[in-house]
Amino acid sequence: MRNSYKILAVVAVVMVATLAYAWPYIAMEFAGSAHYSEQDTREYEFYTPEILKRMPRISPRYDFDFANITGPATHVYAVKFYDTEATKEIEEYLESTGYMQEMCDFEVVCWRSSDPQESVYVGTLNGEKTVIIQVVYNFT
Repeated sequence: MRNSYKILAVVAVVMVATLAYAWPYIAMEFAGSAHYSEQDTREYEFYTPEILKRMPRISPRYDFDFANITGPATHVYAVKFYDTEATKEIEEYLESTGYMQEMCDFEVVCWRSSDPQESVYVGTLNGEKTVIIQVVYNFT
């Protein structure tokens, strides 16, 4: 009888430890949005698509965003570079990785690769020295 309590206690401790370790990932999986930097390692690795991880850092000050729009239908990943308006290096990077410019939603220029669900938008914010790159995955 005493051994069964020990085993039950060990199993309970293992289950609680596993849940404590996994809880941040579970929370991230169901999050509607996130704002993070590259130093937030867990979020950076979980949310950031490879194209943004390899994106040239055109400014020393930048951060990332994630948004889940209309449920699981659309995911938007973004990186904002502050104190710059230069997009040439970003556009050259996209061209070198096989992306091509075309007209997308609302007659806006975007970049597309062979993945029909993915669109990349590059732009500057009006009135600010900020470049924003958005990677949109449309699952509908």
